[in-house]
Amino acid sequence: MVQNNFQIASLSAIYDAKARLNAILQPTPLMRNDGLSEKYQCDILLKREDLQRVRSYKIRGAYNKMSSMSEAELSKGVICASAGNHAQGVALACQLLKTKGYIYMPTTTPQQKIQKVKFFGKEFVEIILIGDTYDESYSAALERSEVDDFGFVHPFNDIKVIHGQGTVGAEIIEQTPGHIDYIFLGIGGGGLAAGLGSFIHQVSPDTKIIGVEPSGAPAMHQSFKENKVVRLEKIDAFVDGAAVQQVGELNFTMCKQVLSEIALVQEGKICQTILKLYNEEAIVAEPAGALSIAVLDQYADVIKGKRVVCVLSGGNNDITRTEEIKERALLYEGLKHYFIIKFPQRAGALLDFLSKVLGPNDDIAHFEYTKKHNREAGPALVGLELKKKEDYQALLERMKDFGVDYREVNQDELLFGLLV
Repeated sequence: MVQNNFQIASLSAIYDAKARLNAILQPTPLMRNDGLSEKYQCDILLKREDLQRVRSYKIRGAYNKMSSMSEAELSKGVICASAGNHAQGVALACQLLKTKGYIYMPTTTPQQKIQKVKFFGKEFVEIILIGDTYDESYSAALERSEVDDFGFVHPFNDIKVIHGQGTVGAEIIEQTPGHIDYIFLGIGGGGLAAGLGSFIHQVSPDTKIIGVEPSGAPAMHQSFKENKVVRLEKIDAFVDGAAVQQVGELNFTMCKQVLSEIALVQEGKICQTILKLYNEEAIVAEPAGALSIAVLDQYADVIKGKRVVCVLSGGNNDITRTEEIKERALLYEGLKHYFIIKFPQRAGALLDFLSKVLGPNDDIAHFEYTKKHNREAGPALVGLELKKKEDYQALLERMKDFGVDYREVNQDELLFGLLV
């Protein structure tokens, strides 16, 4: 065991957090996945935090923070801001500790998530919907905490929260027979990476810890690059559990010492992984939860023959997002393409396109067209779904041979965002 660095979370503090959590939680399973192990020719173990009481690891940090507060502090109440898993963790902690909690959530939060917070918090929780974004909710919650002297439970930039998340690492070590070569885990604000990373770095220093972020929200990756915490001006919020504009100062300091590297994964790849986990493994993973598995293709050569742990950090996936997940996966795989096509305004023009241009396995998945009588041709937005990625070039060649006037929408980010 190596000496503890005062700048990372201490082993004793993480063990203290584990003792607190043992009173309310069972350790989540560490399960070997035969399908992934065979695919990557290594020993892949999944740390199933999606099977946690609130279906994510967030209860660990929230409960450890709150149970470390004095009775006088808890009697005043606690407050937090969250659009998802952290809110559920704080809500359950409020119920368990019989503490009043004020949970600020954006007005855009899906009703399903609001109901889950109510379910876990019971009568101890009051939900305040304010602002269109998490940042607006966070600012409002922080302001009220200062006015009313409520204890603020930060989702990641808090040492007690980090200690709680570090218990995931303690469980992994207890549950793993032998040495671990790699651990992959998703990064949002950095609470899990800082806590788990601190523990593993001290008890198994040869284990490589790889943080994984969505390519549309690379806050920790960019901070590593500039060697300081940076705030991203714009992010893709699709991977909502890991899409933050700015990581925590504490988290950044610790992650710099304990992570081997940070990898980025495209949102479409994450969606592809979610669908495969559901269809092939009967695992329901949220986008942030799938990060650690979606990245494995990038490390296929180096993990061969190794023991690998992937932290499946959460399973709070809203079923209403299924169509968007499927759409993003198809776009990533090159199986769905959108075009603006100018059709001659004459009878039979569409029939000619269907019979002479589309291949036997090409399917029209989207079609928007309005006839304009004063023009010779009218534009239509057409979405085509292919069976094989290789069919795309043949489709383009047939469109050119037939003289189709078209524009590829997928290749134009601005136009794609506007129309699709």
